[in-house]
Amino acid sequence: MRPLRSLLAAVVLGTGAFLAVPAAHAQTTPNTVVNPLGTPAQAQPGQPAATPPPAAAPTTGTPFRLNIGLEGNGTNTDVSVAVQIVIIMTLLSVAPSIVLLMTSFTRIVIVLGFLRTALGTTNAPSNQIVVGLSLFLTFFLMGPVFDRVNSDALQPYLNKQITSVEALDRASVPLKQFMLKQTRTRDIEYFLQLGGFGPTAVKDLPMRVVIPAFVVSELQTAFQMGFLLFLPFLVIDFLVSSVLMALGMMMMPPVAISLPLKLLLFVLVDGWHLVVRSLVQSFSA
Repeated sequence: MRPLRSLLAAVVLGTGAFLAVPAAHAQTTPNTVVNPLGTPAQAQPGQPAATPPPAAAPTTGTPFRLNIGLEGNGTNTDVSVAVQIVIIMTLLSVAPSIVLLMTSFTRIVIVLGFLRTALGTTNAPSNQIVVGLSLFLTFFLMGPVFDRVNSDALQPYLNKQITSVEALDRASVPLKQFMLKQTRTRDIEYFLQLGGFGPTAVKDLPMRVVIPAFVVSELQTAFQMGFLLFLPFLVIDFLVSSVLMALGMMMMPPVAISLPLKLLLFVLVDGWHLVVRSLVQSFSA
């Protein structure tokens, strides 16, 4: 009973304190009559007049304004700073994709995706593992190219020896040589024809011709390697389906038998070693 009594006493004391506050406030409030519109009425006879509230002090600060126009704020720049920031952020968001298209990443990630589909494993290995392995193989294969870019363009630019334009020109040279080595001649000729270019020397080929020709060549090579990966697993699927049909086991899904056989074959022939070695040798050829 003691906890219950303590609780009741606390409730009574809290209620009394809550009711005492309005009463004390009513005693200390001056006798000023306020009409319903919120303005003080005339003071009653014998009572002092109510003093008006003090006027609000004028604000001296200027409102914040963000200029996103194209006038450049009176400077010599073509666009305002806000628009320049938006353009830079947009370029930074698409720059990684553009750089990856100029490397061996495209061929590697497509071949690994075809391998997963040929095995019949939907999510094994997962997309994160496929992309991660593709990135590490890309760094391994592109190591000599990145070293040349670092020594010829990045370090001189960081040391204030060359301008940003010169750094971009120097960095494009090793990348261009790598892409031309992996690009088919007919793809380069096709894009030269589409762009309206005449006969051009290899060293004078523009990047807007080399990059799309390289990407198309990489897609072609990746699909050819994917077709070769599908052949042995396609034979296993065909044999399993034929055996099940011969035994009259039509209700049993062929995947339940073909998937373990595919994994067994892939492990016995050391499939990962063969795939990675084929990818690396395809770039060194």
